[in-house]
Amino acid sequence: MDPESGHSAGALVDAPGTAGAGGTEERKPTVAEQVRTGHFVVAVDGPSGSGKSTVSRRLATATGARYLDTGAMYRAITWAVLRSGVDPHDTPGVVKVASDVTLTVGTDPAAPHISADGVAVDVEIRSQEVTSAVSAVAAVPAVRERLVAEQRALIYQPAPIVVEGRDIGSVVAPDADLKVYLTASAEARAMRRSAETAADVAATAAALARRDRLDSTRAADPLQQSADAVELDTTGMGIDEVVDRLRELLVARTAR
Repeated sequence: MDPESGHSAGALVDAPGTAGAGGTEERKPTVAEQVRTGHFVVAVDGPSGSGKSTVSRRLATATGARYLDTGAMYRAITWAVLRSGVDPHDTPGVVKVASDVTLTVGTDPAAPHISADGVAVDVEIRSQEVTSAVSAVAAVPAVRERLVAEQRALIYQPAPIVVEGRDIGSVVAPDADLKVYLTASAEARAMRRSAETAADVAATAAALARRDRLDSTRAADPLQQSADAVELDTTGMGIDEVVDRLRELLVARTAR
């Protein structure tokens, strides 16, 4: 998700290290050194382009936690639907494919991966074809029911985890130790996403607005901010700045 340097109007960028008084870089204690040992769940929700993926992976790495991209699971089902020649708006057909396909999800933040029926689809699920169809597939209640159950099974294993999506704090893990809702201006989100895809910024902005409308108005588990989530506007913020803020919040919520 990291945009190219120079996109300062909202792109999340890496910040250089901070030197101490002696000219050497000051070491920050890791979150794992500050929070309680054992299990914790961080729920990171927000719309496309808000910074969820990069920030969630960085936070998982910093805390020694697992990382789960729930959006990739919906995309994998969508890829399977398209591969089967089923119209994404054909609800019975989508349900049949979703019930038959087997997903395998890797939660290592250094190398997250997903496969469908044994086929690695990490690249394929990011195609424009899948992106255009995923909202329709994700709106099917039976698809959401199946994937929410699988997500919960992964989340509540005895190891800490950072989970990103659109309904984590409100539906999937409402008892998460920390709930965060990331957002950003429409311009910043469009610039970040177009930097990833090399697409036109205006066209990307229109596509994001359409996705927001579909995700926030669907009947089943719509995109929404959980009432007890901390909202963080990442417009103009660097990646490290956002991750540091989440580290602080996590320490405050879980330290003993």
